[in-house]
Amino acid sequence: MTVDVLLGLQWGDEGKGKIVDYLAPKYDIIARFQGGPNAGHTLILGGEKFVLHTIPSGIFSEGLMNVIGNGVVIDPCTLEKEIALVASNNVNVNERLYVSRKAHLIMPTHKILDAAKEHSKGEKKIGSTLRGIGPTYMDKTGRNGLRVGDIEHPNFKKRYEALKQKHLNLLSIYDFEFNVEEEEKQWFDSIENLRKLNLIDSEYFINNHLKEGKKVLAEGAQGSMLDVDYGTYPFVTSSNTTTSGVCTGLGVPPSRIQKVYGITKAYCTRVGAGPFPTELHDAMGEKIRKAGGEFGATTGRPRRCGWIDLPALKYASMLNGVTELIVTKADVLNEFDSVSLCTKYKINGQETEQLPHSIKDNDITPVYKDFDGWSGDFNAIDDFTHIPANLFTYLRYIEDSMELPINIVSIGPGRNQIIVKDLQTA
Repeated sequence: MTVDVLLGLQWGDEGKGKIVDYLAPKYDIIARFQGGPNAGHTLILGGEKFVLHTIPSGIFSEGLMNVIGNGVVIDPCTLEKEIALVASNNVNVNERLYVSRKAHLIMPTHKILDAAKEHSKGEKKIGSTLRGIGPTYMDKTGRNGLRVGDIEHPNFKKRYEALKQKHLNLLSIYDFEFNVEEEEKQWFDSIENLRKLNLIDSEYFINNHLKEGKKVLAEGAQGSMLDVDYGTYPFVTSSNTTTSGVCTGLGVPPSRIQKVYGITKAYCTRVGAGPFPTELHDAMGEKIRKAGGEFGATTGRPRRCGWIDLPALKYASMLNGVTELIVTKADVLNEFDSVSLCTKYKINGQETEQLPHSIKDNDITPVYKDFDGWSGDFNAIDDFTHIPANLFTYLRYIEDSMELPINIVSIGPGRNQIIVKDLQTA
């Protein structure tokens, strides 16, 4: 069978976790293909909030296999806490979760290096979540990282100590206090729990199941505008968050990829530093933040808020080969008198729909189109025919501009607060 992909088209926090949970019953395997515990996918189940940082969002669906792919970097301590959280909802995690032996491990010294480097940048911080993601990917590309499969070898501790010493040597150049011993005991305890999980050669695991006719949904983390190659560099993450990352992060060929679900909020947010052309620095931005509860699921930091950016959405759609759009948090803008949407940029007096080489090095003025706001009882909406007329107009404009259908709209945080236009294609 094929691999479908679900990923964010903005700077993350688009609501991917909820949508994966909704789509999960259509699939046999849900697989994370990149990123690490800097992700925070939030699900509301039975009124209870669950935030998943590493475990795929299909873990709550019975009968599904959930794979942490080789492109993911894993903090054993974070994973252990997540497993306990999921298990508290009467889920047998060991029956549903599979971990790639080729996934890289985040060590305590990776997190210390992350914090030391960010601290040294002063006002030039890039907004790292300080989870050790960047240093871990650096060791991966530097060809001396530790992988999950290494914990099965008798010389694992020796390999760990060698890499730890390298990190300590690097840390000696920073004016930064730390105590690695405090974190090491918990880390090694968590490694013992990691050994008890289903460790797999994920590239064989997934391809063999595809040959058997199984369907795979690849779950992206962060957002397309944080891609290390195509995002707003250098204010990006350390992995490929676009569709191309599925092939390297799971070991599947491009020919297997079919649908690509691209998710966008009805507005736009960003966490941390970096360019954000449509950011609102006024009371309207604060109003969106409060209405949407826009605080990072992983860090708790307030998110920067602004209007939808169509040039960026079109760019992300092009890179990912998006086949259909999903809009989330349409309910957040309920009761707004008006909403706006960026249709193009004005750079040096010239209008364009294309992103420049570097957004941060250009003075960009967004060109907006305004829409009348909408209001209504979103609890009473059960299909597209009941959407408020002004919201329908807004969504139709996005569809026409993107030349893509919007088949799913999320109208609240709950698991079932979703309306679907076409069940055959959504």
